[in-house]
Amino acid sequence: MATTKATRRSSTVLENVKTIVYAGLIAIAIRTFLFEPFNIPSGSMIPTLLVGDYLFVAKYSYGYSRFSFPFSPPLFSGRLPPETPHRGDVVVFKLPSDNATDYIKRIVGLPGDHVQMRAGQLYINGQLVPRQPDGNCVADDNGIHMVEQKFREELPGGVSHDICKATEEGFANNTPDYLVPADRVFAMGDNRDNSLDSRFMDRGVGFVPIENLVGRAEFIFFSIDAEAPWWQFWQWPAEIRWSRIGLGIR
Repeated sequence: MATTKATRRSSTVLENVKTIVYAGLIAIAIRTFLFEPFNIPSGSMIPTLLVGDYLFVAKYSYGYSRFSFPFSPPLFSGRLPPETPHRGDVVVFKLPSDNATDYIKRIVGLPGDHVQMRAGQLYINGQLVPRQPDGNCVADDNGIHMVEQKFREELPGGVSHDICKATEEGFANNTPDYLVPADRVFAMGDNRDNSLDSRFMDRGVGFVPIENLVGRAEFIFFSIDAEAPWWQFWQWPAEIRWSRIGLGIR
């Protein structure tokens, strides 16, 4: 009788272990081939993304590269199948200077495009990208309260999105005319005057190889402003941005 109970107990433990292993393998497969979670640590994509947003990135959007997989193993070069992203996509990519740090920006320039900022406004292929005033951007960026002007910008192809502007001056608002090379894209933050992006060729970003794209940002699954100290757990429910949960990223 005791032997039978021990056998049953051993069988139950084995089944539980197998279930855990299977669940782990499924989770790894989903993270590797379908969706990977990321969080937003800085305000470079305000107002589209806020500090404390957690989002899922679709890994299959542009085919797969070595950067689609954990630790970026050098299994192959390029993308399989080869896919070019769309203008206006919000993407996560590996920083070209180290091929390791995750950045998230919006693609504004595709291979062969001319991209330039003149007096604070975006030009693509010599044409002014239209924008319309749309109130103010009011947000917090790691303890800094920002109030900037908000515009609704419409990229070639019809993608409309909000941007924040603090000024029309400085290098970031008056750049050279950049010609995007083949197999590269030009990425910018929606918080235009507080974003390290493709405008800064000498600071580790520059043109982003399409191979470096991890995937396209799809939707926010959690968001929290985390202003109170971590130990004040009674504040946690009030800090959750319930209205942002489930928002699609466009």
